[in-house]
Amino acid sequence: MGHVNKVSHVFTLGHVAEMLGEDEEWLFEVAEEMDTEDGQLWVVGVGEDGVMAFTDDGIENLKNLIAIHKDDPSIIGERRQALAAMIKPKTEESNEV
Repeated sequence: MGHVNKVSHVFTLGHVAEMLGEDEEWLFEVAEEMDTEDGQLWVVGVGEDGVMAFTDDGIENLKNLIAIHKDDPSIIGERRQALAAMIKPKTEESNEV
């Protein structure tokens, strides 16, 4: 017998934000650091882009990340700056021949 998935349910980001008393947009940014192995996944429906969701273990991992981000609120800002630097448009090269 192969791998058996033991996840029977997930909680959407909005529901988890409400459960934990956190801002949904802020929580999304915190949870972006998580991977599927951490219990974060995407649920996609017909005609939808998808919604972030969490397993029970994912919520526990998210709680740990929340504590880390509350101890150091600069993490998200630093990640935004790093991402902006990566996608920053290249300046025009000089027109020398």
